[in-house]
Parts: sequence; C-alpha cells; structure tokens
Amino acid sequence: MKVILRILAVCLLLGSVIAQAQTPDASVRQLWQLIDYVGVDYGGAVQKGNVVSSSEYAEMQEFAERAMQQAKALPEATGKADLLAATQALHEAVGRKADAKNVGELARQASSRLLAAYPVPVAPQKVPELQRGQALYQTQCAGCHGSAGRGDGPLAAQLATKPIAFTDRDRAASRSLMALYQVISQGVAGTPMPAFGSLADEDRWALAWYAGTLSHDDAMRQRGAKLWQKDDRAKAAVANLNALTTQTEAGLTSALGADGARDLMAYLRSDPAALASTAGGGLSLARNRLQESLAAARAGKSADATRLGLSAYLDGFEPVEPTLAARNKPLMTQIESTMLSYRAALAAGKVSDAEAMASRLDGLFAQAETELRAGASDAATTFAGALTILLREGVEALLIVVGMIAFLRKADRTDLLPHVHAGWVAALAAGGVTWAVATYVVGISGASREVTEGLSSLFAAVVLLGVGLWMHQKSSAGRWQAYLKDKLSSAMSRRSAWALFGLSFIAVYREVFETVLFYSALAVDGHSGALLGGLACGVAILALIAWLLLRTSARMPIGKFFSASSLLVAVLAVVLAGKGVAGLQEAGWLSANPIPWPHVQVLGMYPSAETAIAQIVVLLIAVGGFSLNALQSRRAAAA
Repeated sequence: MKVILRILAVCLLLGSVIAQAQTPDASVRQLWQLIDYVGVDYGGAVQKGNVVSSSEYAEMQEFAERAMQQAKALPEATGKADLLAATQALHEAVGRKADAKNVGELARQASSRLLAAYPVPVAPQKVPELQRGQALYQTQCAGCHGSAGRGDGPLAAQLATKPIAFTDRDRAASRSLMALYQVISQGVAGTPMPAFGSLADEDRWALAWYAGTLSHDDAMRQRGAKLWQKDDRAKAAVANLNALTTQTEAGLTSALGADGARDLMAYLRSDPAALASTAGGGLSLARNRLQESLAAARAGKSADATRLGLSAYLDGFEPVEPTLAARNKPLMTQIESTMLSYRAALAAGKVSDAEAMASRLDGLFAQAETELRAGASDAATTFAGALTILLREGVEALLIVVGMIAFLRKADRTDLLPHVHAGWVAALAAGGVTWAVATYVVGISGASREVTEGLSSLFAAVVLLGVGLWMHQKSSAGRWQAYLKDKLSSAMSRRSAWALFGLSFIAVYREVFETVLFYSALAVDGHSGALLGGLACGVAILALIAWLLLRTSARMPIGKFFSASSLLVAVLAVVLAGKGVAGLQEAGWLSANPIPWPHVQVLGMYPSAETAIAQIVVLLIAVGGFSLNALQSRRAAAA
C-alpha cells in the first residue's frame, strides 16, 4: 500500500510540474475558450432570468468561476487588472441569472481584454481552403453533425449529448471561427466531442472555417458582397483576417444591424480573399500588427513585440508603399521614419516612447488609407507609379552595367561584352521566375525582400568600391594606353570574365526583384493597361539614358573617362552601402538608432546611425584611397 501511495504522490507531483510548465499561449487559448463557451451557450441555460436547464446552468457557473480563477493565475502584465475586472463581471452576471444578451456582451469584452493583455496568434497563417475543409467535414464530422450540419448524423441518436447543429442561427450568431477552431483542437470535456489535435493546424482551421459557413445561404452571401463593396463601415468593422477570425455576427450587430452583420459574415467567411483586395487592406494589417506589437511590449514580451513590429512594416505597409509613394511621397517617407523610431524604442525597452510612436503611426496610417481609397480606381496614378518605380529602381543598375560596357569598349575588350550582357539578361529572367513564384507558388515575405536587397546591395557596394579605387589608381598614373595594351589582356582572365557576369547579374537582379514585387502590389488596382504603359515608358526612358551615356563615354578622352568613372563608381558604392544597411534593418537583421539625418532614398540616406556610419566609412575609404593614389602619382612624376 505504501508503494502505491508513493507512486500516486510522484504522479501528482509530475502532474503539478506539467501543469505549471504549460505554455502561456496554451493557458490564454484555454481561457479564451472558456469565456467564449459561456458567452455562446448561456442562452440555453437561462432565459429571461429563469433557469431553463439546471445542468447547463451549473456548467455555466462552473465555467465562469474557472475563467475567473485562470485569469488570476496568468502572469502579471499590463492590462491584467482590466481582464480580472471583466471576468469578475461575467461571473457575477452568470450568478444573478442576467439576460443572455448581457452575458454575451460581457464575454466579448473579457475576450478582447484577454487578447489585449496576452496577445497570441488568433488567425491562421494563410487563408484556409474551404474545399479542404468540406472534405474533412464529411469524413470527420458528418457522422454526428450531419452532412449539412443540422446535428442529425447517423450516429447522433446513439449519443448521450446531442451534437451541435451548425445551422442553428441563434447559436451561429454568437460563435466565432476561432471558437470553432479551439473546440476542434481541444474537444469538449464531458461530451462525445473529441479533440482533433492529430490533424495538421491548417486542416483544423479549414475544418473550422467550413463549419462556420453552414448557417448561411447564397442569398446572404450575395447581399454581403454588395455590402462589402458599398459600405465603408463593413471594411472598418472587419479590417483583416484576425478580425474575421475572432469577430461574431452578434459583435457586428451594433455597427451594421443584425441582417447586415449576418450577410457580411456569410460573404467574408465564404470568400476571405476579399479582405486582401481592399485598397487599405495592407494598412489595416499594419495597424493591427502595430497594436499587437504594442500589447506585447506592455506585457513584457519584447521578442514578440519586435517580431510584430517588423511584420507591421514588412507585411502590412511595404506592399502598399509604391502606390502611396506615387500619390503622396512625403507621407510615405514620414511613415517609414516613424516606424524606424518605433522599432528603435522597442529595442531600447522604452515602452512609453513606443506608445507615442504607435499613436502617431495610427494617425499616419489613417491618412494613408484616405489617400489609397481616393485614388484606388485612378489609372493615371497606376501609370505614374509604374513609371517612377521602374526609373527609381533601374537607374542605379543601368549606371553600373553601362559603365562596364563603356569600360570594356575603351579597353578594346569587346570579346568580354557577352558576359556582361548575359548577366543582366539572366537577371531579367530570374526576375520573371521571381514573379511566377511570388504569384503562383508561395508569397515572398517582406523580410525576404529586404534581406535579398540588403545583402545584394552590400555585395555590390564592396565590389564597386574596389573597382573604383583600382580605376582611380590607373587614371592617376596617366599611362592608360600602355596599361591597356600591356596588362589588360592578361588581367582579363576567364575568372575576371565571370566576375563581370556576377556583378552585372547582382546589380540588375536586386532592382528587378524589388520592381517585380512592387508591380505585383500595383496590379491589385486592376489597371493592367496603365501598368504596362508605365512599364513601356520607363523602359524607353532607360534605353535613352543608356544611349546617351554610351555616346558620351565614347567621345570622352580615355584618361578623363576612367577618372570620371572611378568617381561615379565610388558614389554608387556609398549609395548602395546605405541601402544595404537599411534593408537589413527593415528585415530585423540589424538594429536601428534614429538620428537627425536627411532621408534621401535615391542617395541611400536614411535617418539612422547605422546607415550614416556605413556610408561615412565607405566614403572615407574612397577619399583615403583616392588621396593615396594621387600622392603616389605625384611621387612617381617627381621621380
């Protein structure tokens, strides 16, 4: 007997340790499910102040009490006091047999305060596939809940607890998609409803999403589509996937009315991709991520705050940046600078400064949404955006490639030109592959964009700095003709030829990569003709610039050409150094400390200490190298 008691004691101790080791996210999700369960099911226990089911009312009392205790057990965080007050109010309302509508509202308030104090992922990482959800439903759920969701499956009669009817309108109006996901993931204790934790996370979301559509019909969905297109209140009420996942019809009733809330939910749950097609969709995501980031910072979760802050910029703001830049460049620049300051405040642990920056950003995002909606259907704006983006991204690459071509022609090494041309042609082809992958295979994240541009910019800056110093050294020596005849042929080995290919490829691909993704964002407006027109005009202008540069360089004396080229290459190295560091900052690879410094994107100048230092270092190396070359040239002349 003593051995058995000892074993039981060890088991209890292990159980206690495991319970204490439960992740905060799991505790928050479980508490959210308890609160939601009370808000949805309370109406089946109490009606007009009278208990209509004593067993269900006892369950509501138990769950309300457990929710209050679990809220108290959560770690300390900003907003916990508000959460405790909300769960206490919910518990008291259940105890006094309050009206079901009142209890439902208190439950929604408690859920909102829970997620504000302890932000956890509340939506799938990507939009679920309804067809996949339907197939899973028929194999996993239809036996109990019925093929149409009426709770009349062939196994229903054998169950002690009748399966939920997903077509029940009253119940469906109070149930969110996240609630369905939680029930599918964890099951319902004391009922035949099992947990489907063995299913992949995306399959559980797909199943929950499909179940959430069973209470709606096609007429509701059609009315909801019209409401979404014409009523800005609908877009404000359901701004992003997080809101769609956690929102309920009952929660939307005050803003849209009961019928409007029902129809809007019917439409968006059947076609959630509609969220991505709104003009301000990206900014809505940015604002939502910003608030989540701020809540995480207040809760002391610095890593989550930083991750969400980066997502606000990379996944929310950056996709609409080219369109906004075409319509209001100063506003775009102001948002970029403020987001940099916000991330810097997070990195320094200054929550109060971060709150001030977040408040300012919210106002700037509101202005940006107004700009985007005002011009969403303007073909001229799409044309201007396509043109300016191509010119902005293409001029730097053009200068590098044209400089290489002019150099080889001056050196009488036209046999190496195919390597340069192969480099930029391959870069264009790679850009086409990038577009196909980003459009049809996987989404390229904002971080991937910035890392690619940042690293390629720094690589090109290092190469160009070396080339610039080398060219200046030879021009200072004043013996170009002899050098070209005696040395260049042996210097231009096969390895050097492939180096030319590599530089040409990197210089062009870093710009093509950015341009492809910006054009994908502009294409959302649907003005394909204007987009192609801007692209064609941009290509024509770049071709004209290339012709003028090549013509000018051909007439320039060789000594002056190499002297001017070395200066241009050094300037480009300084520009790319700033852009490279800025790209890695925006991807979260490098820290960012704001300083009062000009923000001139075309020159690679950004208001941060890191970008300024990088450019100053490259500039000092170039100036020092040029000065040393000049000194050596004077000494050689004197000798």
